[in-house]
Amino acid sequence: MYKTFNDGMIEVITGPMFSGKSEELLRRVRTLEYAKMLPLLIKPEYDNRFSDDEIVSRCGVRRKTHSLKNINEVYELLKQDKYKAIIIDEAHFFGNSLIEVADDLANKGYLVIVAGLDQDYLRKPFGPIPALMAMAERVTKLQAICVVCQHAASTSFRKDSSNEQNLIGDYNEYEARCRKCHIMGQKQKELLKNK
Repeated sequence: MYKTFNDGMIEVITGPMFSGKSEELLRRVRTLEYAKMLPLLIKPEYDNRFSDDEIVSRCGVRRKTHSLKNINEVYELLKQDKYKAIIIDEAHFFGNSLIEVADDLANKGYLVIVAGLDQDYLRKPFGPIPALMAMAERVTKLQAICVVCQHAASTSFRKDSSNEQNLIGDYNEYEARCRKCHIMGQKQKELLKNK
């Protein structure tokens, strides 16, 4: 699975909301622990929807994590133990400084696995994830199910008209949608706004 690990590498797990990114990330953690590769789990302090100090998947799997305000704090944590892998959930919230940090850690021989959104609610490239996808040795792009037509969903549709890019939310604020249904929803919001 991680044949090039000794040389370091970056892996990205991405997709829309509700596609199982955190669950897939935690599955990777279990595999690493089975192989006796100590992982350092990190998430941004900003995202405390489900827990302040755990990565939580929507299916209920929970793992203790370090919540960081700034991704550069990872270097201090790496002094504390013999970690082999750095696991980062909700990575899009760390901003573009994550690109340099992830590249540096992989260059130092760490396995760096990040999970996060590659698109924002307008289907535009979001945060550091698109750049990390270009740099990564491995990319897993997950899909959800469109709530409108039940086809494969690759986007996160925001139900309200807020323009804030980093709006934390869940089922009340967002839906998984396919491209066609996302475009249709945006047009409907525009019509309502112009009435």
